[in-house]
Amino acid sequence: MADHVGGKQTPGQTLRLTVLGCGGSIPISGDRRKIFGGATSCYMVQAGEDCVFLDAGTGLFSAPAELPRPPLILVTHMHLDHVLGLGMYRRLLAEGEKTILCLPAKDVREAQNMLDALFSPPFWPLSLLHYKGDLELAPPRFPMRHGALRIDCMEGRHPGGCLVFRVSLGEKSLVYATDYEHDSFGFAMLENFARGTDLLLYDGQYSQENYETRRGFGHSTGEKGVELMERCGAKRLLLVHHDPGCTDQDLLEREARIGRADVGFAREGEVIEL
Repeated sequence: MADHVGGKQTPGQTLRLTVLGCGGSIPISGDRRKIFGGATSCYMVQAGEDCVFLDAGTGLFSAPAELPRPPLILVTHMHLDHVLGLGMYRRLLAEGEKTILCLPAKDVREAQNMLDALFSPPFWPLSLLHYKGDLELAPPRFPMRHGALRIDCMEGRHPGGCLVFRVSLGEKSLVYATDYEHDSFGFAMLENFARGTDLLLYDGQYSQENYETRRGFGHSTGEKGVELMERCGAKRLLLVHHDPGCTDQDLLEREARIGRADVGFAREGEVIEL
C-alpha cells in the first residue's frame, strides 16, 4: 500500500510518540543502560485524546492509566518481551475503565486463548479478563480506526510472524517495524508500505558485524534501517529493539558511526512530535 490517508485531523493537532520501552528480548536493569533504558518494547502514540500503544512489553508498566478515552493496545507478536507488561498495566486494575487490546490472532476467540495461555495459573495469578478493568479484545481487521487515528498493517519477517504498523493522522504518520529481518522481497514491500512516513521505527538490534552470526534470528541492523529510510523517503529514523547485550556506550558508538542528525537509537522517555 503506497498511499495512506489518516483520520480527520483537527487544525494544530499533532501526532506524538513517547518511548516507554525500546529494549529487546529481556528487560535490563542496573548501570549498563541508564541512557537508553532497559524496559522492553512499548510506544505510546497520541493525537489529542486518542491513544494507541504499540506493543505491551515491560515499558507498559510506566504508561498512564488515567486517559480521557479508552486506549488501544496493538501487539505485533506474542513473544514475551512484547506482551509481559500487560499483567502490570494499572488501567486494567481500575474498575470500569475500558482498554481495547488487539492481538495478532485470527479472531477474538483465538486471541482470548492466546492471552489465557500466558496470563493464567500457574504462570500468572489470574486471567487478565478477570481484572477489575474492562478489557475488550478487538478483532485484527485492518485498516483500523481509533478515534482520529488510522492504523494500517502488513506482515513482517520474524520467526512465528510479526506485524508492521503504520499509524496516521491526516498527512502525518509513523511506521513501526520491530522484530524485522530484512530480505530482498520483504524489504521492497516494507519500502512501499513506509513510503513518505514522517517517522520510521526500525529494528536495529544488531551491528552489521554481529548480524553475520545471527542470520535467521529475526532482527536487523541500523545500517539497513538507514537504507530503508533513504529508499522510502522517511523524514526521521528511530532504531529500536536494542540488543540486551549492548551497554549505553555500545549504542552511543553505533549511533556515532551512523553520524546523522535524523537517525538515532530510541531512548526510554523520549518524546517526538510530528
